Amino acid sequence: MKLKQLESYLGNLDQFSNPKIELEQYPTGSHIASRMLYTAENSFGDISGKVVADFGCGCGTLSIASALLGAEYVLGIDVDTESLEIAGENAEDLEVDINFVQCDINNLNLRGQIVDTVVMNPPFGTRKKGADMNFLSVAMKVASQAVYSLHKTTTRDHIKKTALRDLNAKSAEVICELRYDVPQLYKFHKKKEVDIAVDLWRFVPQRDQER
Repeated sequence: MKLKQLESYLGNLDQFSNPKIELEQYPTGSHIASRMLYTAENSFGDISGKVVADFGCGCGTLSIASALLGAEYVLGIDVDTESLEIAGENAEDLEVDINFVQCDINNLNLRGQIVDTVVMNPPFGTRKKGADMNFLSVAMKVASQAVYSLHKTTTRDHIKKTALRDLNAKSAEVICELRYDVPQLYKFHKKKEVDIAVDLWRFVPQRDQER
């Protein structure tokens, strides 16, 4: 599938009807989501034929992108049932098969299921400090091949140091810097939309035999 085609599919998905600020719910735009998954597949071969988990999947954008790019099995996980309902409808509309699960990632128990790749747009930690690193910590324990994640560019040094020192990453690499369009969703937003610089990271976990 070509990048423009993928972006077009993702651009038609329904997004949050009632976003919850405490969960830092912001839609993952089709521009960013398509490039994130297209890169994961075409530069690294981490999607097609793989088991992919989408942490904090929201309305299912990254999950659906994974399925469209040929993932063997996609698991979308979110704590919010309303978002998961929208995600399920989005997947149905595009006729892709995704297993959506309502769960806090801190209580995740995959019972030995092998997840190759984790993709996620975690909370940036502006409401709950450290939320982004908590997501990354769990993802690094779950993924056997790679974790793709979006984080604010301003946190780049901290992310790299923590991943390599504390989260058992074999490598932590910024694939590209992107512009994240934050629309005016909440009452405290003064501007119609704000551009935030975000990094697309690829983390490779240490294999057990390498430890």
